[in-house]
Amino acid sequence: MTLVAASTVTKAHGAGVIFAKFPTKDVSLPLGIHAIVVDFEVGTALLHYIGITRKPVVKFGSTKTIVGGIMSPEVAYFSSRGPSSISPSILKPDVAAPGVNILASWSPVSSASTKHGPFNFKLESGTSMACPHIAAVAAIIKSAHPDWSPAAVKSAIITTASVKDEYDQILVAQGAPYKQGDPFDYGGGHVDLNTATHPGLVFDMSIHDHIQFLCSMGYNNSAISHMTRQNPTECAHHRVSEEQLNLPSILIPELTSRASIWRTVTNVSGVNSVYYANVESPAGVIVELFPSVLKFNSTVRKQKFQVVFRSRLKVQGRYSFGSLVWEDGKHVVRVPLIVRIGITISA
Repeated sequence: MTLVAASTVTKAHGAGVIFAKFPTKDVSLPLGIHAIVVDFEVGTALLHYIGITRKPVVKFGSTKTIVGGIMSPEVAYFSSRGPSSISPSILKPDVAAPGVNILASWSPVSSASTKHGPFNFKLESGTSMACPHIAAVAAIIKSAHPDWSPAAVKSAIITTASVKDEYDQILVAQGAPYKQGDPFDYGGGHVDLNTATHPGLVFDMSIHDHIQFLCSMGYNNSAISHMTRQNPTECAHHRVSEEQLNLPSILIPELTSRASIWRTVTNVSGVNSVYYANVESPAGVIVELFPSVLKFNSTVRKQKFQVVFRSRLKVQGRYSFGSLVWEDGKHVVRVPLIVRIGITISA
């Protein structure tokens, strides 16, 4: 719509465009003419001013930097949201990263022609901008820990991500209207490189875990062998639930009465470490943890723990959100908990 408006104003030999929309903080407007985006409240005020003023005036001034005027980060309106329709027990998205108005290098060969010729840099928004940020974070973590698996690197990024903005408030998600963000908006949170390089604990996985996941998805032995290039690959007769995949998050899409989830963490901090648990239960759910203290030493690097969920409601509910946090005084390992209470249908 902004492009159509700009084209119409250009044909009419107009000087610029004032475009009212919601939300306003999305992407840059490389329209070739002066352009500004305002929200509907400001747009209505402008229309009122034009209607009561015989000669309305628009003034352009020099660019100014407003400090403290914008709260960040927040989830852009165009960002994909969960839950996953393919694997409802797997939290998506995984994590959030900078992806709005990112100044990126651009190939002069592929760039569109402008009155100033081809350009070498361009402001872009979207997943294509967020992915390079995460890829760079993963590369830095891998360089610091070359023996870590991709699952361990992913775990480090997710469990150390921040769910609060620069003013210590919960991240918000753009929409109509704005709302407080949740794991279906930002996954584990907004990536934090400084903490991701030293996560304390990681949720690791091997190729066997991924094979079991593919088995739980219903792929046959032949298809899995073709993907893993391991022959023979055989799914166990008792297939492991997707919920038991050793991910740094727990999502139960249909809790009828009780669910028991197991996770295994690997200590990547000090040799002698003691982690204490702090649980924020999702609304309508009782969460029990066994054990609530994890002790590591030179011989014990991995620990298994069980999370038991019990429904407190008799009716079907919405998704509710909580968290499990492991702390040792130096590290904070945050695991999102997402539960939707279901109903039992009797024959």
